[in-house]
Amino acid sequence: MTLISDDTSRPDPLGSFAYSPVEVLSKKDFGQMKFEDSAAIRRAILLLARKMATRIGRRRKPDGKAEEIDLRRTMRRNLKYGGDIIEFQSRRRRLKKAHIVLLCDVSGSMECYSRFLIQFMFGLQNELWGVDTFVFSTSLSRITSLIRTKAIAAALEKVSQQALGWSGGTNIGRSLQIFNHDFAPALVDHRTIIIVISDGWECGDLNLLEQEMKMLRRRCSKMLWLNPLLGDKNYEPLCKGMQIVLPYLDYFLPAHNVESLLSLARTLEQVAT
Repeated sequence: MTLISDDTSRPDPLGSFAYSPVEVLSKKDFGQMKFEDSAAIRRAILLLARKMATRIGRRRKPDGKAEEIDLRRTMRRNLKYGGDIIEFQSRRRRLKKAHIVLLCDVSGSMECYSRFLIQFMFGLQNELWGVDTFVFSTSLSRITSLIRTKAIAAALEKVSQQALGWSGGTNIGRSLQIFNHDFAPALVDHRTIIIVISDGWECGDLNLLEQEMKMLRRRCSKMLWLNPLLGDKNYEPLCKGMQIVLPYLDYFLPAHNVESLLSLARTLEQVAT
């Protein structure tokens, strides 16, 4: 597992996205954000998500077998030569992009973070093909269709109304069980990247949590866990839920401010293409 904390020494792969007021706030914890700063930060998060999606969508990996003969186009091209093959037409195989599934904890302990992070999920889903979005607390709700809109404020209101247990307790194991049973068979394969956003506080069955994590990790390509508490340099994953999931993670990253989302951008550029 790769643990990644804030690293401001590395160049921003997305280029400059922040204007002056946001640049000052980019290191500030979402949980300490003043109301008057929230709108500017949400706009910056949305822009960041869109730029990230654009870069992921455009990238291509080199492939030794990328060029291959296109027989149909070759035959059509050579009709003028009476059937003799003089000119070959090739085509470049397009690599299938990774499918990203976002699972965001909206329980009470995550309330000060979840609205900022759903803004990020909204921006990513609306700009990048192949993103599915879920929220969970005591249960799981698929919100892909709810946030497939340009009106983010109205979408957030619908999500808070329809998501079961919004700002309540947390049952991560039960939520993952619902995902594994009802959604994973159709959504998750060897190209799927699972991103869970949660502080790891589990109020449910710890054995169930481990069982469902193990099952999900076997199905997907990579599993990333974003924890807002990881932004604290003194943080230690002492809660039982977090200790259980750590062995199944490929990346463990913070998600507490704009700079931590830039770190996620760097990681996704590496694993999503």
